[in-house]
Amino acid sequence: MLLCGKDYAAHSVFRPENLLREARRQKQLPTEAVPNVCVLDPDGDLLRQLRRERWAQRSSGWACYHTDLYTFEHEAERFGIIGCAVGASFAVLVAEQLFASGCRFLVSITSAGQIQASGPTPYFILIDRALRDEGTSHHYLAPALFAEADPALTGPIMDSLAAASLTVCQGATWTTDAPFRETEAAITQAREHGALAVEMEAAALYAFARARNKPVLCFAHVTNQMAQIEGDFEKGEANGAHDALELLAITTRAWRSMGNPR
Repeated sequence: MLLCGKDYAAHSVFRPENLLREARRQKQLPTEAVPNVCVLDPDGDLLRQLRRERWAQRSSGWACYHTDLYTFEHEAERFGIIGCAVGASFAVLVAEQLFASGCRFLVSITSAGQIQASGPTPYFILIDRALRDEGTSHHYLAPALFAEADPALTGPIMDSLAAASLTVCQGATWTTDAPFRETEAAITQAREHGALAVEMEAAALYAFARARNKPVLCFAHVTNQMAQIEGDFEKGEANGAHDALELLAITTRAWRSMGNPR
C-alpha cells in the first residue's frame, strides 16, 4: 500500500490549519504567527544551549499538540526553533504546521553518521538530495530514488558558506526510518548511490517541500561513525551549538539576499 494507490494531486482531508484551529480553541491560545525563519533541531543540542544561555523564550501562541516552539534573536534575525522532532514523519508533521503558522523558510540541522569520509568529524553537509528509505516521502511524491533540494536555494547558499570558517560540503545523504538496521549491505548500497552520510529527516522534508512548494533546506552535521569507534558522537564546543548558529546565520543572510524581505 505504501507505493501504490496514491493520488498525489488530491487534497488532504486532514489539514494542518484545521488542527491548529482546534488546538487554539481547546488551549485558549491567540492566533500568533511564527517567525519567518524556523529551525528544526532534531538532537535538541542547539535549543538546549540557547535556553542555557537564556536566549530562547517559549512561544505562548504555538498550538501544536506535540511540540514547544521557542524564539530567539541572532544577528538581527528572529528565529523560531523546535527541538527533538526526530524522524521523517515527525519532522514533516511539524513542518506542515510551521508553514501553516507563517513560516517562510525552514532549516533543518540534524546529526548524521558518516558513510563516506569528507574530512575529520565533525563537519556539515548541505544536503542536495536524499535517498528515500523512509515512508513519509512516498505520501507526497511519486516513487523515485532521491528527494531533491531546490537548486535555487542550494547554489547561492553553498556559495555563501564557502567563505565561512565552518567545514561544509555539498552532497547526498541516505534518509532511514530504522537507524538500528543500518546493516553492512544497506550502508554499501547507500554508498554506491553516492550518499555521504545517513540521517532521518531530509528525504521526507524535501518531498514535502517539493509537493507543497515550500522553501526547505536540510543540513547534516556529521558527528559519528555509527558508534563503531570509541569516543564517537563528539560535536565540538557546546555540542556544536555555536557552529550551528554560524551556519544558520550565513544561510539566512543568503536567503534574504535572494529577495526575501523581513
